[in-house]
Amino acid sequence: MLRIADIRNGPESVAATRGHGDAAKRRPVISLRTMTNFNSISRRSFLGVAAAAPIVSAAAQGKHIPVGLELYSVRDELKQDLMGTVRAVAKLGYEDVEFYAPYSRWTEAQAKDVRKLMDDLGIRCLSTHNDSQNFTAENLPRAMALNQIIGSKLIVMAHPGKVPTNLDGWKGVAERLNQAADKLKPQGLRAGYHNHEPEFKPIEGQRPIEVLAANTTKDVVLQLDVGTCLAAGSDPVAWIDKNPGRIASMHCKDWSPDAGYKVLVAECVAPWKKIFDAAESTGGLEFYLIEQEGSRYPPPETAERCLASFKKIHG
Repeated sequence: MLRIADIRNGPESVAATRGHGDAAKRRPVISLRTMTNFNSISRRSFLGVAAAAPIVSAAAQGKHIPVGLELYSVRDELKQDLMGTVRAVAKLGYEDVEFYAPYSRWTEAQAKDVRKLMDDLGIRCLSTHNDSQNFTAENLPRAMALNQIIGSKLIVMAHPGKVPTNLDGWKGVAERLNQAADKLKPQGLRAGYHNHEPEFKPIEGQRPIEVLAANTTKDVVLQLDVGTCLAAGSDPVAWIDKNPGRIASMHCKDWSPDAGYKVLVAECVAPWKKIFDAAESTGGLEFYLIEQEGSRYPPPETAERCLASFKKIHG
């Protein structure tokens, strides 16, 4: 049984890159007792577990829709040891990973090394999160090349950059997505957009997310972040039902009025069973991604617990 002791989380260094708000403050040392029915994983043992546990494949689990991890959830570990972290995430039972903005600084040789590791582990990268700058005519070709190397089929705009203050600004974001989608489609790739809270808050009498949906082609995936949708006071099930076939990917993140996003999946207000049903029956969901911005547990243990909760609810 692995034990968590004397774990210290470092300061957040990449939140601004990904558009996740204020950088996390350094947290105090956390000591936890070994739990009887749950493997608690420290940062050191998280990276070391890769050599110990067998990978649980999708086939072995009987899964129809894979569940992966947005690697922002273990950002400090990823910065410390990219390959070791990917290996450890696979050992936890995740079937795919979503790399975020720092991946765009890889060389093609590094991307090939990552792809080989994933092939060896039997996991995939189905999508990536990208700065808005990756959607410019200058930078999109490089993003395309890297995604093709690692096997990703979906290039997601993780944040629009400077958040538009009017609907015309959001229409401009939609046009950038359409232009990217036109260039990506012939290469077997898709463009996507990942929402945060502002997209669900009305401007000039309309929610920006509705402007994005109405002004982008159906080739553009609307990657739903459940937690931020809830935080904005919106209904994720209603949004899925309103956009059939466009929710190919979903970030599974819960939300609490008291603790915000610092909670585990299925711990708070999200009606997960209804969300899963709507996503799979109406939304056209192809894969799930668990994402956490932090919790009362260290990031590796948070990722482990959230996957266990997901499996318990979803099956």
